[in-house]
Amino acid sequence: MKRNYDKYSFATRAVHTGNDVDAETGAIRRPITMANSYELPYDPTDMNWSGAAANLYTRNGGSNQQYLQEKIASLEGGEDCIALASGVAALSGLFFSMLKTGDHVVFANVTYIAAYRLLNELLNNKFGVETTIVDATDAGNIKAAMRPNTRLVHVESPGNPTLSIVDIAAAADVAHEGGALLSVDNTFASPFNQRPIELGADFVIESMTKYINGHGDAMGGAIIGRREHLDVIRAQAQINLGGTISPFNAWLIMRGCVTLPLRMKQHNESALAIARWLETRPEVRFVSYPGLESHPGHEVAKRQMSPGFGGVISFGLNADHDGHNRFVSRLRVITSAVSLGHDESLIVFIGEDDERQYLYPEQFHGGFFRFSVGLEDTADIIADIEQAFDK
Repeated sequence: MKRNYDKYSFATRAVHTGNDVDAETGAIRRPITMANSYELPYDPTDMNWSGAAANLYTRNGGSNQQYLQEKIASLEGGEDCIALASGVAALSGLFFSMLKTGDHVVFANVTYIAAYRLLNELLNNKFGVETTIVDATDAGNIKAAMRPNTRLVHVESPGNPTLSIVDIAAAADVAHEGGALLSVDNTFASPFNQRPIELGADFVIESMTKYINGHGDAMGGAIIGRREHLDVIRAQAQINLGGTISPFNAWLIMRGCVTLPLRMKQHNESALAIARWLETRPEVRFVSYPGLESHPGHEVAKRQMSPGFGGVISFGLNADHDGHNRFVSRLRVITSAVSLGHDESLIVFIGEDDERQYLYPEQFHGGFFRFSVGLEDTADIIADIEQAFDK
């Protein structure tokens, strides 16, 4: 009999929800089901070939995807979840399914590059979806941008890559007062630190490639929300656009998610210690981390993020363009690579030519680092940065 873990803590649900004893083998870990097709009933003629109610064809939904969706919905506090091939598949699936020509979207000035391009360029230019970019750290800016045809407000908190903080509850109130829906990209926080649905959001987007998987070896994205909305997104974006996650990636992320609470505790602890240390260094021009009292969104972050502030820090050096690159070239523990939320520390230099630079606060204009603090010993990470400064 399938067990229900809804009443248990986050850590217990991370381990058990979506997993069960395999009925055929008795294995206590559900296996990877690599089939792309499932046996049909005796008379299949009345089946909906584009339906997702039963296992039919893996593009419509497969077993490993379903197990993962159950776990993520539980951890986010949502009614339902759709697991897709990547975080960008989740973003584009949400926008494609919920918006139509003539609709208006208000979105934050600090967003992942794919969200920025989808809303500011592709949906706008190709399909006539109107968009307005605002500094979403002030809910009054969102309210001022609302129109009668505003269908969606989209924000990130913390925002990629500047670590800006949006008051999610205030943004939800403004969106709902204007008859719109609120979507929140929660990738930088993870559901361990922040659950936007509990703060009033209608949709949560997660790039499961990052913290939820946590091992840097699988890609996946998730949309979490009410079933009435997700049924539409599942039919349009998953089944008819084909953005389905592979069984192997779903299984890998299911495996990685088990340790999410333990990993996030370490990410939180190390990032805060390193951010505080960086603030003391003369080589450092600025540090942006919501756990710091100096961060302009610190008080809001304290209200809506718990127990910690995530593992990503942005900081710039008192150096020119090449000085930033020379610093990175001398790191030995920290790896220069994109992505975040991995077990290893990753750093990427965002130069002055970033196309969204004009949207960022002035301190970011001279180029800066997005630094994803890994699970290495905190002292070793600090020592690696220090020796790179010295060299």
